[in-house]
Amino acid sequence: MGTTARIALRINPNVDADTHRYITTGLNENKFGIYEEDIEGILERLPELSNIELIGIHFHIGSQVESLEPFERLCNKANDLNDYIEEKGFKLTVINVGGGFGINYENPNDKAIPDFEKFFALFEANIELKSHQNLHFELGRSIVGQSGSLITKVLYTKEGRTRNFAIVDAGMTELIRPALYQATHNIDVLTSEGQPRVYDVVGPICESSDTFRKEIELPEVQRGDILAIRSCGAYGEVMKSQYNLRPNIASVFSDDLT
Repeated sequence: MGTTARIALRINPNVDADTHRYITTGLNENKFGIYEEDIEGILERLPELSNIELIGIHFHIGSQVESLEPFERLCNKANDLNDYIEEKGFKLTVINVGGGFGINYENPNDKAIPDFEKFFALFEANIELKSHQNLHFELGRSIVGQSGSLITKVLYTKEGRTRNFAIVDAGMTELIRPALYQATHNIDVLTSEGQPRVYDVVGPICESSDTFRKEIELPEVQRGDILAIRSCGAYGEVMKSQYNLRPNIASVFSDDLT
């Protein structure tokens, strides 16, 4: 088509994000990115590709990273690769360090906003940009994760042999994180102030993994009570499905903070 594409190389930095193994993306064992030992061959090939212009390098070490130390290790790796590629004669204008900065799922009311000041200060202190370069971030979850809740109704309760179950009308089709990688979301009961009771909060889908929380203490609930599953702003709607012929649920938006 006579077009030149500006690209960045997604590089696997082999940095452990210290997070769940299903959301770690920057280790040698992960499927993502170009491995360091392959970079030299790619750089040798690029001059032959007139339709490709290399302008940057890109990293993403994982998701829900709560410690800053992995990001410091990422900075060190990015600095080394930045120097190496520019010494090969390529001018990089974009250094993209991805995202992954975590949010507080257990206490979304009191800790709704991550400590961005410390996060950006770490990069300011450790990343070594050249005069012609810009630093890019992809901070999705940390910005919008606390902005959404999944509102669901209790269909019925069940006393099992060893556990009490609160079966709700939402399921893994509306929020797949707990089923996919054992994620923990806080749950608020909006319509009951009963005595505390311990429940497994589960969905109605015919999968044992269709479980939101196990052994969580909540005010005693009954059929019709309304629950709010918190911190769904990042992965709720965008990952929903119609598995088991489930209908698409409606989304409601509001700027009212009260």
